[in-house]
Amino acid sequence: MSQGLLTVSYIAASVLFILSLGGLSAQESARRGNLYGVAGIVIAIVATTLSGQVTNLVALIGAMVVGAAIGSYVASRVEMTEMPELVAILHSFVGMAAVLVGVANYLDPRAAFVGTERTIHEIEIYVGIFIGGVTFTGSVVAFGKLRGIINSKPLMLPARHQINFALVLLTLWLAKPFLAATDLSDGMVPLLFMTAISFFIGWHLVMGIGGADMPVVVSMLNSYSGWAAAATGFMLSNDVLIVVGALVGSSGAILSYIMCHAMNRSFISVILGGFGVEGGTVVAAADGGPKDVIAASAEEVADMLSGASEVIIVPGYGMAVAQAQYPVYEITKILRDKGVNVRFGIHPVAGRLPGHMNVLLAEARVPYDIVLEMDELNHDFPKTDVSLIIGANDIVNPGAQDDASSPIYGMPVLEVWKARTCVVLKRSMATGYSGVDNPLFYKSNSRMLFGDAKKSMDAVLEQLRSAG
Repeated sequence: MSQGLLTVSYIAASVLFILSLGGLSAQESARRGNLYGVAGIVIAIVATTLSGQVTNLVALIGAMVVGAAIGSYVASRVEMTEMPELVAILHSFVGMAAVLVGVANYLDPRAAFVGTERTIHEIEIYVGIFIGGVTFTGSVVAFGKLRGIINSKPLMLPARHQINFALVLLTLWLAKPFLAATDLSDGMVPLLFMTAISFFIGWHLVMGIGGADMPVVVSMLNSYSGWAAAATGFMLSNDVLIVVGALVGSSGAILSYIMCHAMNRSFISVILGGFGVEGGTVVAAADGGPKDVIAASAEEVADMLSGASEVIIVPGYGMAVAQAQYPVYEITKILRDKGVNVRFGIHPVAGRLPGHMNVLLAEARVPYDIVLEMDELNHDFPKTDVSLIIGANDIVNPGAQDDASSPIYGMPVLEVWKARTCVVLKRSMATGYSGVDNPLFYKSNSRMLFGDAKKSMDAVLEQLRSAG
């Protein structure tokens, strides 16, 4: 392939990647955005393969076939509730790829540069490997926390911030002997030492972040993986990889900012250590005794929904775990057929991945136009007859507005308690992922429907169908 055709192919791929991001910004166009992205990556792969830079097509195609087979198999078996873990572990692949490509590029005799070009090239390698190392281990830890393999409670080592700062300074100091090395063996020692440090920093940073901040961590690691890919592009002088990395890195950074704003947390405060507990604890009153809640049956909830004119449903991670989105859709359809105005309220950090609830509802065929963001309908709760909370906790906690001592104080939440009746679906009275008690459960207009969310919704659906 000629250089001109290669350049045109890379430009076309870059345009498709930009269109892909634009499509993914809205539910209605997300499918088209994915198709743009797939087309872009296919063009980029084919163009690079035929560019003349590949010397062993058999090995390359064999590796691609094996990778595609593994990816297809894994993707076909992953449940929607496991998507956060999948995204996290895929980020780790990008990080490790940046590390391996950087080391290989440093050892490649064909990539020999002299003078200023050599210095710039080695700086690209050094920075790319560092970002890749942090991304790799940080993503592995995030995967472990989301999967439940690693305790979600933040690891608070003594002087942890000073340790991280000292290691960053050591990384900068190691750059001097690396850049001054006159042969590969001399340069490999500080390079490998720095790589080990980057692995530790990535592990330590995410271990120190609590489970409640995991959605932000996932988007943050998405940004890191993008910058690692961009650094790899600079190493290889590959324009399309630079563009893709910059797009992913910048979009991930913007998403992280949006997520932090939605949690009333600064990006720095998340990095310096979040809050969270392992699992959840059963709450108790200040005197140690149990708090009073009003339980409801599926029949009572069905009656409330049937007699309502305005209903807002707020899904959370509990709905995802129980796979309750399907009966929820059927309930929504029945109520809308009766003339009830049913809408869904989505908090930016609902679930454990940005957009997690939107994807689940789309999977169940809930119409896009009734799925709204928090800011679009928060003011409508006072005129709502029933707010139905399915497996959400922290994002509907009135303590975020009323309790200055709460760790989530100041976090914007869905004001579900302002509805005439608030129905909360939970397995038990355990706290949410952040370990914070929720006063919503004890309000006079709140009703608790205990049990598995899918079974509870199936029971409500049966009651609505039997009532005609």
